[in-house]
Amino acid sequence: MAVGRVKTKLEKTGEIVAYSESAVRNNAAVVEYCRTSMAALSGGTAGLLGLTGFYGFGFYVFAVIGLWGLLLMKAGQQWKKYFISRRMLLTNGFFGGLFTFVLFWTFLYGMVHVY
Repeated sequence: MAVGRVKTKLEKTGEIVAYSESAVRNNAAVVEYCRTSMAALSGGTAGLLGLTGFYGFGFYVFAVIGLWGLLLMKAGQQWKKYFISRRMLLTNGFFGGLFTFVLFWTFLYGMVHVY
């Protein structure tokens, strides 16, 4: 197994922090898997609940923020050991997850609520 490159970042305090590229890539893949699963489950839930219009999209935003909070809670106070930025953790994959959400939302809404 090849060892990944080491990225560095200069903190505001002047401290240089090193990140393993392979570890950062692995963490991003795990978060993307969680985001895709959350989008499918919340889309199905929105469809079963019969949410339409902006209520459905609001449900997706609520689910994304909820997943973000759960990931930060799981990482604990030392979230910097696992992620480079909290904002990147929130925004990466937002629209990709939205497409998965809409797919499951419309599919289950059509199966349950359309005669």
